[in-house]
Amino acid sequence: MTAFDVPMHGAGGEPVDLWRTINSHGVASLPPHVVDEDARTLTTVVALAGTKPRRVRIAAGRGRTARVTIDGPAAGERTVARVRGAVRHILALDRDLSAFYALVADDPALAWTVRGAGRMVRSQTVFEEVVKTICTTNCAWSATERMVGALVEHLGEPAAGVKPGPGPAGRAFPTPAAMAEADDDFYRGVVRAGYRGRYFRALARDVADGTLDLEALATDDETSDEDVYKQLIALPGVGPYAAAHIMQMIGRHSRPILDSWTRPTYARLTGKKSVTDKAILRRFARYREHAGLAFWLFLTQDWVAE
Repeated sequence: MTAFDVPMHGAGGEPVDLWRTINSHGVASLPPHVVDEDARTLTTVVALAGTKPRRVRIAAGRGRTARVTIDGPAAGERTVARVRGAVRHILALDRDLSAFYALVADDPALAWTVRGAGRMVRSQTVFEEVVKTICTTNCAWSATERMVGALVEHLGEPAAGVKPGPGPAGRAFPTPAAMAEADDDFYRGVVRAGYRGRYFRALARDVADGTLDLEALATDDETSDEDVYKQLIALPGVGPYAAAHIMQMIGRHSRPILDSWTRPTYARLTGKKSVTDKAILRRFARYREHAGLAFWLFLTQDWVAE
C-alpha cells in the first residue's frame, strides 16, 4: 500500500471542495467508482499504460488536500506519478473555474459555489463517459447500475494485488478492444443492454481500430462546443440529452442537461407547477459557456449539507 497527498485547488488556484466534487452527480457512483457516504471516500480502479490497473481510495487529507491510497503492492515512482495524474483527472483539478466563480458571485442562488463546488467527477476516458451515459438513457437507474456493473465485472481487468470477487469491485472499466470482442449474446444475455448492445460494439470497434478518436473531444480547445455537440450527436445511441451529459462530464458546460429529472426538479425549486426549456435556457443564459454547470449546481445544492 502506498499513499500520497494531492492539493485541492483548481488550475486557477481556486478552492476545491472534495466531498462536493465526489457527490457532483449520480454517474460518479457507477463502477469502477464506489462512493462511501459514511467514510466520505471515493474508491476506484485506474487503468495504467503498460502495467496492471491499481485500486485507489481518495479521502480528505490534512488541510486542503486529498489523501490518495494505492492498494496492493508498494508502488514505485512511475506508478505513483501515473496514479496522481489519473486522480487529478478524475477530480477535474485541471479545470479553471475562477471565471465561473466571478460570474456567480453576485447571484444569490449560486454564490455558495465559490467555496469549491462545480467540479464533476470524471471517468478516465471519454469512451467510458459515452458508454456510461448511453446506459442511463430510457431506463430506470437500477438498469443503469446493472449494465455498467456487468460490463466491468465480465470485461474489466483486475487491479494488482486485489482479489476480485463476484461483481465489479476491484476491476477497471473495460477497454474498447475488450468491448469490441464481446459478442451479441454477451450484450443481450449478460449485460441485458437491449438495443444498446449494437451501439456498444460499434462504438468500441471504431475506437479500438482508431477510426474514432473520442479522447480528442476533451483535449482539443480549438473545437467549439457546437462542433463537439454535433460530433457526439452523430454517435450511435447518443441523443440531445446524452450529448449534453457527456459534454458536462468532459468539461464543456454550455448546454444544460434537460431530462425527466432536471425539468421537474427545477420547477419544484422555483415554486412552479411546470417550466419550459426556453425558460430554463433564458434563466442561465448569462453564464454563457458555463450555463449548463450553473443549472446543474442550482439543482444539486442540497445534495451536500453545509
